[in-house]
Amino acid sequence: MELVKVNNQTQMKIVHPSPLAATVEERTTSDIHFLAANTKPVEVEEMRNTHTIPVFAKDNESTISHQEFIETVMYVTEQIFGGENILQPAVRVSHPIKGRIPSAVGKPAKELLEHEKTLYFERMAFAIEIASIKDKVAGNELNLTVGGVRAYNLDNLHSTKRAESFRLFIGFKNSVCCNLCISTDGFRNDIKVRTIAELAKSAYNLFGEFNAYKEIDKFNNLPGTMITESQFAQIVGRARMFLNMPYKHRKEIPQFPLSDSQVNLVVKDYYSDESFCRNELGNINLWRLYNLFTGANKMSYIDSYLDRGVGCQSFVNGLYEAIGVNKHHWFIS
Repeated sequence: MELVKVNNQTQMKIVHPSPLAATVEERTTSDIHFLAANTKPVEVEEMRNTHTIPVFAKDNESTISHQEFIETVMYVTEQIFGGENILQPAVRVSHPIKGRIPSAVGKPAKELLEHEKTLYFERMAFAIEIASIKDKVAGNELNLTVGGVRAYNLDNLHSTKRAESFRLFIGFKNSVCCNLCISTDGFRNDIKVRTIAELAKSAYNLFGEFNAYKEIDKFNNLPGTMITESQFAQIVGRARMFLNMPYKHRKEIPQFPLSDSQVNLVVKDYYSDESFCRNELGNINLWRLYNLFTGANKMSYIDSYLDRGVGCQSFVNGLYEAIGVNKHHWFIS
């Protein structure tokens, strides 16, 4: 299978070179392991049937629920990529907001019955894989993936109804490790809408304008560029400096996307990761380094996950450009 252009538009269609290549994959649901820390998987049906929907407190107007967000993006995906093998959404949630029905007022928490409890989750992330649109980089299969993030803590629910905040992405998921590969071109973090129709329009615009060929070209540049063990050590050391540096000094240098604990994970996996560790000389190519970064990013909170994922690609691409033209880069000079 390969990505091809259709009618000179930035669209993606699949060419099946043989009947064998057109075999439909057995998997029907997107992989839930695209995110890990502080989250739990949940089914859309469970959210639809058992989770309450937050409202704007002053006028009791309903917010756009998590399940409506997912269903809207799924609908847009089916419209744009009709005929492709679109898997069911994988959903992860965090920060539960618990409550109880009026008849359970004053009852000890340990005595509450299931039907007396209410629940919704403040933060939610989901991914929808389009399994028939794929490519390979350094032997790793990448599936086109769309999705989004919703965090109610970004909205003022104590006011009257107003525009609500959403984040959308389109990129690729590495099937080896379930890491999401997202760039600025495939990410919108400032979506403000009042209706589902406006949300659908934002998804149409982002997915329709995404240039998959440009993304794959960026990825293909990375496996051929190596850094030495000493250069890796310098990146780690300067990452520690960056994270403790006064803000006014950070503005003039490339931004480092990960937290201190995530840097520890990168170092650990540099030695031990089965798929992306260093070679026998201690060297590592930028594709492997990028996947060490995106692997560590899976330990982020939901509301910072996409921003850091985009930052990982920007940072590694910056290393590639600096090494390729022998240009100064603060982290690796």
